[in-house]
Amino acid sequence: MGSFGLKYRSRSASHPGCQPGLFLADKVYDSGALREELLIHGIRPVIHPRANRKDQPSCDFTAYRDRNHIERLFNRLKQFRRVATRYDKTRKSFAAFLVLVAARIWLPHLLRFMSCAP
Repeated sequence: MGSFGLKYRSRSASHPGCQPGLFLADKVYDSGALREELLIHGIRPVIHPRANRKDQPSCDFTAYRDRNHIERLFNRLKQFRRVATRYDKTRKSFAAFLVLVAARIWLPHLLRFMSCAP
């Protein structure tokens, strides 16, 4: 645990090779100490540097763009009240409802794609 008190549980015991490779974050998380802590743990930070930063670290903007897609997906999931408030008491039923919601979100895109196919 470093200066930021990063607490993450490695899933390596239950899922071998499942350590995060990237840390996708917004500009608000841009600090040298956080970047250093992530690199110590073998996680590559993908954080857009602030404009007033003197030493502009490199940023993988392709991966950074994915952060926006993930953020939009979570916003769509939260539109379903049951997901946002977590009505389900068990982890299994909550995960099952997430699958249903994800299918509900994905299905119109699939139908649009199928209608365009020759």
